[in-house]
Amino acid sequence: MSTGKRVTVLMGGISSEREVSLSSGRNVVEALTSLGHTVTALDAGADLGVLVAQLKEQKPDVVFNALHGQFGEDGCIQGILDWMGLPYTHSGVRASATAMDKAAARAVFLAAKLPVAEGKVIRIEDLTKADPLPMPYVVKPLSEGSSVGVSIVREGSNARHSIVEDWHYGPHALVEEFIPGREITVGVMGDRALTVTDITPTPGAGHDFYDYAAKYTAGGSAHVLPAQIDPEIAEQACAISVAAHQALGCSGASRSDFRLDDTGPGPARLILLEVNTQPGMTATSLLPEQAAYCGISYPDLCGWLVDQATCRE
Repeated sequence: MSTGKRVTVLMGGISSEREVSLSSGRNVVEALTSLGHTVTALDAGADLGVLVAQLKEQKPDVVFNALHGQFGEDGCIQGILDWMGLPYTHSGVRASATAMDKAAARAVFLAAKLPVAEGKVIRIEDLTKADPLPMPYVVKPLSEGSSVGVSIVREGSNARHSIVEDWHYGPHALVEEFIPGREITVGVMGDRALTVTDITPTPGAGHDFYDYAAKYTAGGSAHVLPAQIDPEIAEQACAISVAAHQALGCSGASRSDFRLDDTGPGPARLILLEVNTQPGMTATSLLPEQAAYCGISYPDLCGWLVDQATCRE
């Protein structure tokens, strides 16, 4: 693993996941410094001209992209770094933009014959008129991460109108059938699936599903790895994760999230929800936890990502 590089860690940003990104970035700065790199933290603010000027001044050998959400995970910052000729970690413009757009990612998964839930894109205002799918179903923003804005509409619920009233994620939404059971996730490094983690929210913690608070609040969810599931299902989840990573054209690390319906008497049903091209790097994040299980320390994970960094100019 190479050392001695000038690394700028992009963190913060202006998305709804700013605080998570700041936490990820601080951890990454510490880890890369411990490996002997010369590391500078850079909070990516709203002024693009200032950001470009700061990057030109710092002249990094590599940019570690620790941004999450809009502008950091959707191809925007990736395009800027490509234009500047700066190598950066994680996925490039096309993979990032496609993975962040749930409708586009869904189309890629379907083309690759990967298992997805029944669903469709609707105009959010139409949700007040009728249920777009049989209940229960899930309403998701098209371009948010960390389960931001996700709601479940169940039988007897009057949630449709409140969802629309509180909606500020654009004119459209993705609605999908609700898959009962548990949520599992698989990290991918390059062409290698790490392991399967069961990330079911902690009972009694007040989380209806693996939402933002369950992800980033200590005690909000129980991470069991390797997940105590059928070995064939675990193997299938790993294979799908690598296939999804490749279908989207991802680079470096990614993380695929699934629902596993093993609640009925029949065969278990595995459904791919999404691929995260910028997995969290916080103290409670899943990718570092899986890497550690596989014998890869947090600093070594960060160092590996730096070594994989490239420019797509």
